[in-house]
Amino acid sequence: MFQYSEANQFRFPDIELSEGEDLLIMGESGVGKTTLLHLIAGVLKPQSGSVELSGVRIHELSTAKKDRFRGRHIGLVFQRPHFVQALSLKDNLALVQYLAGEKPNSSRIREVLNSLGIEHKMNEKPNRLSIGEQQRASIALAVMNHPDIILADEPTSSLDDKNCNRVVELLKQQALSSNAQLIVITHDNRLKPHFQNKLQL
Repeated sequence: MFQYSEANQFRFPDIELSEGEDLLIMGESGVGKTTLLHLIAGVLKPQSGSVELSGVRIHELSTAKKDRFRGRHIGLVFQRPHFVQALSLKDNLALVQYLAGEKPNSSRIREVLNSLGIEHKMNEKPNRLSIGEQQRASIALAVMNHPDIILADEPTSSLDDKNCNRVVELLKQQALSSNAQLIVITHDNRLKPHFQNKLQL
């Protein structure tokens, strides 16, 4: 359970995923989808209940340990990609590795970008990428460090049907290649056919 105020509180059902399993969480605006994602990612701390990832109760970690844990174990894909605009795509990915305590690995960067079909854009600044390319680059940021879980918050709402289907398949492929759990939170009904496990908030 999490509450912002007495009048604004959310209770969520238990969620348990096996290694490599995926889940689509559906719901309209205001039902707490993003709040749930932030709880799972350790950005918010639950008032009751617990969040356990890879055997670790993330909300019980110190801020520094939580940041390091998130960098190594959790991949986040947002509706609007978050980049350091002054850096090239390649340098954004190297920064993600560095912040997780890893040495920048150019072969891993090339591997991820190649798997997403944007290796030829690695030296471009993010604002030089198309919307579809930016969302693929956002997936690259999320999977860079072989996360145990990938969390995607409305990853397709700004995309046309072609790019929507492409991004969902890329998310699933990347999760499969890392044997990571995948949770997609959305109100986009186009995603329903792609997932066997679904939860309606």
